[in-house]
Amino acid sequence: MSKVEVVTLGLGYIGLPTSALIAQNGIQVHGVDVNQKVVDTINQGKVHIIEPSLDVAVEEAVQKGFLKADIEPVIADTYLIVVPTPFKGNHEPDISYVEAATRNIIPFLKENDLYIIESTSPIGTTEKMMNLIYGERPELKDKLNIAYCPERVLPGNVMYELVHNDRVIGGVDEKSTQKAINFYKQFVKGALHATNARTAEMCKLTENSSRDVQIAFANELSLICDKADINVWELITLANKHPRVNILQPGCGVGGHCIAVDPYFIVSDYPMDSKIIGTAREVNNYKSFWCAEKIQTEKLKFELEYGRKPKIALMGLAFKPNIDDLRESPAKYIVNKVLQNDNNGDYFIVEPNIEEHNVFKLTDYKVAIDKSDIVVYLVAHNEFKELKLPKEKVVLDFCGVCR
Repeated sequence: MSKVEVVTLGLGYIGLPTSALIAQNGIQVHGVDVNQKVVDTINQGKVHIIEPSLDVAVEEAVQKGFLKADIEPVIADTYLIVVPTPFKGNHEPDISYVEAATRNIIPFLKENDLYIIESTSPIGTTEKMMNLIYGERPELKDKLNIAYCPERVLPGNVMYELVHNDRVIGGVDEKSTQKAINFYKQFVKGALHATNARTAEMCKLTENSSRDVQIAFANELSLICDKADINVWELITLANKHPRVNILQPGCGVGGHCIAVDPYFIVSDYPMDSKIIGTAREVNNYKSFWCAEKIQTEKLKFELEYGRKPKIALMGLAFKPNIDDLRESPAKYIVNKVLQNDNNGDYFIVEPNIEEHNVFKLTDYKVAIDKSDIVVYLVAHNEFKELKLPKEKVVLDFCGVCR
């Protein structure tokens, strides 16, 4: 077997596509994951996550022998850390997975190796990991290339964007930055922008915080428009006719592993200085709570009018349209909240992008529409936009399906 050039640690929503892309370019990749089932699935040339064209890329890379998965790392020239950074306590970022992955490869490191963190991380994480590595391997001090390069891809279009999006690459020194740029040049067609590690870390957090603030503005407008009896979708369409206005669309909150999470990495470290960023998080979280309350109110109105409990279709669980990813999903939160308030109610829970869920019993979307009295749109999946609803249905549209 050929010499392993790249070890990727983490084979999830970013780690697996990245590994497959690198391997497609004829580079020997050894992917590491703590989940044996994930490892076995990949080694069969199959995938455990839904992402367009990922299955083809993995199958091809495994068949040609350029991609292998395992639960343990091996000696390589480049190590990519692509593991989750969840929360602990009160929305404090938890870098323990990054640290565990780093400790895992410390025994394998040798002079001139390249170590890159892609995981979204608080400012200073790359330097912390550098100090950890050199603390354990002092003979390598200043002889490794250590850098940070955040992913910035859209679920549902990951394989294209990994190639074509620009990347921000920040090393702990200039030689590290250049070595990392030379690595990404092998498979990225987008521009590669050099900076330092701290700026690269902050850049990722800034991009998603900016989106969160813009969505919060749209969500706040939707709350005001509901009270003012104004169609928020029409309002935003008209306001956006202004040449310098570009308001985003409101939804039932903000989810996913980036926009709903990354702002807290800034707020946690700089609480007194991140007023707008922190408030945007509050607005977007409140929108989900507000949606759950609106469903409850509509249910009670129906009961008063018809003398029976309504059957309710809850349409969508993913954190955004046309994907199977439920991480930090506001729709999932709303469904949970609604069911907690009324565990005897008649609900049809719909998510066309997954076959089954370990908590919710799923219903086909056409069956749910047919059998329900109240239709609640939580996610604007394409399937929902094509539906013709009977006039007698009560509709709560939180994501602009009907606009």
